[in-house]
Amino acid sequence: MYTEVRHPLVQHKLSLVRDKETGSKLFRELIGEISKFLAYEALREIPTEPVAVETPLEVAQCHRVTSEIVLVPILRAGIGMLDALTDLVPNARIGFLGMYRDPETSAPIEYYAKLPEAKPDSTAIVIDPMLATGGSSAAAVSLIKEKGFRKIIFICIVSCPEGLATFSKEHPDVPIYTACVDRQLNSHNYILPGLGDAGDRLFGTK
Repeated sequence: MYTEVRHPLVQHKLSLVRDKETGSKLFRELIGEISKFLAYEALREIPTEPVAVETPLEVAQCHRVTSEIVLVPILRAGIGMLDALTDLVPNARIGFLGMYRDPETSAPIEYYAKLPEAKPDSTAIVIDPMLATGGSSAAAVSLIKEKGFRKIIFICIVSCPEGLATFSKEHPDVPIYTACVDRQLNSHNYILPGLGDAGDRLFGTK
């Protein structure tokens, strides 16, 4: 189950993110801006409760979010989306998951995990710019479920059919929000046309 957010501004920013001439500073800014659009859509159905608020003139009947939001970036590239989402949900708790893909087998390997305690009303939002093979993302969500989280949403910038199929097969109950579904993976499991290595472009490491 996935939603491709085709908003014109998302697609415009995505064109700049894809451009190989876009430097790290602008790349980071654009990833954050796209992440906010995606989170806005992903949180559309977040639970709320009615609340009476005293305005300067009278009492207004309003709504406030009741679900506790837990943001979980997958290291390292997921960090590039984190600030934008904490701007949107400043009271969110934050966990971190370190996952990488074995270069020989492409199997996901966990090297770090630190998550807040799951509460009955918690919603975990897992963030990673790329959903390529889907193996690391699916493994991350499995670990989050093991920690007691029942409501989970996955947000990525770029995805592909192979990754969506793998992820959805393992976690059909977890909705995915993405800015685009690209054509395919290449022989090295990079998304085509993609945007390159998101971590390297975010942090200027290559």
